Amino acid sequence: MAGQVAGKVALVTGGASGIGQAVAELLAEEGAAVIVSDIDELRGPEVVASIRKAGHEAIFLQQDVTSEPRWADVISDVEKRFGRLDILVSNAGIGIAVPSIVEMSLADWRRQTAINLDGVFLSVKYGLPLMRKSGGGSIIMMSSLAGLRGSATLAGYCATKGSVRLFAKAIAMECASFGDGIRVNSVHPGIIDTPIWGKIPTGAAGNGRNAPIDPEERAKLATPLGYAGQAWDIAAGVLYLASDASRYVTGTELVIDGGMYAGAAARQP
Repeated sequence: MAGQVAGKVALVTGGASGIGQAVAELLAEEGAAVIVSDIDELRGPEVVASIRKAGHEAIFLQQDVTSEPRWADVISDVEKRFGRLDILVSNAGIGIAVPSIVEMSLADWRRQTAINLDGVFLSVKYGLPLMRKSGGGSIIMMSSLAGLRGSATLAGYCATKGSVRLFAKAIAMECASFGDGIRVNSVHPGIIDTPIWGKIPTGAAGNGRNAPIDPEERAKLATPLGYAGQAWDIAAGVLYLASDASRYVTGTELVIDGGMYAGAAARQP
């Protein structure tokens, strides 16, 4: 089914790489005009150039999602250029792992919370009014499997992603009570093979070391399906939630994790 979001305008934060890039590319391929927002001023324009080369509409806006003034500017720019906002994908996020929570610095805790949670709050605070003026739409918040269950070295990350999950539900209920035509859901990826695995700082007090994590090897051990997902697996779920195919879906979680949340499956010889 082509053109599932034709005529819609979509804002994707953290759209310069990984899951965000895959989401931006798929939404554009399916007919949306896409605003790629990211702090990365090198990769962002490259993603947009690739989307345009494929014949689709996209622009890049540099954005630190923790900056409230910048959120006001971004939404104002979207309204001036496109006149509406139909799809908001709050995807920007980081992960910080530590051997023990007692070794996590307050600065790292606050930085992770600012990006993963404050950034999502600000996306809704500033994006929701324009979506209401546009007559409705879909808000998709990127949580994680770590927002559904605990992980020993990712307590801070789990805290942010669990908060995103419940924030999505609360905003879904608010929108339903307003009757504004806006649906709100969260997406929960499991082990997805993206560049974020090479960017997860580990160690005491945020010493900046990167963990040599191979997502494919980890997925072989941890997932019932036995392999890591790809960014396009998540993008396909986001497309469903962004499209009218999910018109009766709000306030829920879409888990895309190769079966990890469901349980364990021993390999049969």
